[in-house]
Amino acid sequence: MRYTTIGSGAGSRRVSKLALGAMRFGTDTDIETSYAILDRFVEAGGTFVDTSNNYAYWANGTQGGESETVLGRWRRDRAIGEELVIATKVGARPTDVVEAVENGWENQRTRRWEGLAPENVREQADRSRERLGVERLDLYYAHVPDMNGVPLEEYAAGFAALVKDGVIGQFGLSNHWSWQVERARAVNPEAARPSVLQYHHTYLRMRTDIPDPRLSVDGEIGVADASLLAYLRATPGLTLVAYTPLLSGAYTNPAKPLDPAYDHPGTTARLRVLDEVAAETGATRNQVVLAWMLGDSLPVIPLVGASSVAQLDESLAAVDLELSEEQRRRLDAAGRS
Repeated sequence: MRYTTIGSGAGSRRVSKLALGAMRFGTDTDIETSYAILDRFVEAGGTFVDTSNNYAYWANGTQGGESETVLGRWRRDRAIGEELVIATKVGARPTDVVEAVENGWENQRTRRWEGLAPENVREQADRSRERLGVERLDLYYAHVPDMNGVPLEEYAAGFAALVKDGVIGQFGLSNHWSWQVERARAVNPEAARPSVLQYHHTYLRMRTDIPDPRLSVDGEIGVADASLLAYLRATPGLTLVAYTPLLSGAYTNPAKPLDPAYDHPGTTARLRVLDEVAAETGATRNQVVLAWMLGDSLPVIPLVGASSVAQLDESLAAVDLELSEEQRRRLDAAGRS
């Protein structure tokens, strides 16, 4: 395993360069399989696990919390202590289901969301700590911008208070515009500035001009676009945790088509070079994608999911896959002309 450091000062932690996503543990992924995946990850030297207080409410119609609960049980059963860094999130947990009568769409069911009011962020931090069985949350993300009208400056201050009180080690932001990241960093004291960002990032480049009906009419807010990557490059001390780097299996499984946002000429060019490098190295497409990300000059930590130990092993093998400078140059250049 390879390692890096996230954050600085008292809250900084050394973590594995590959993170494990626990989104479906306790719902789509049963307890026995979840334990086996976690055991294998730790055996391989993995120390960074990601979850959220709302995982996975859509799998069984609850408000979430199943993933955190499984992680807490596994920690206790395996006597896992502070050697494991757990990141969790707040702000996108549904609080109830209501009938929507807007725009004449009667009988449409929608959700109310908990949001990021400081009192809710603190309450949910306590509940997450209880489920996980930890005294302090290592890394606590604002999952999405507040959906109830709470100003960014107000909820950023709420996270800063949690850092000051020792409830959380680091404040992170997920699925925010670059200007929101900068504003949150500007209004918070140095010890409580967002230090880790979590966005979708992979080898293929996604169109970002398609509106997100929940979060922004201006486009897809949760993608690491050029402006976010440039911000990361220009801001020492920031780390990008890249979710869905393997496109939920779409790189290798013909039964899982690519999202329509990848339907542009650059995708064809990049897939062609990806296949060339995979053939040259004897690796899978997935492994080349992860190796490309792990060797990036930017501080990127791929966040991989797995529904079986075999899937996790494929990702773990990418940690030791070395791409040549020439292969990396071709991968970088594909689709840019």
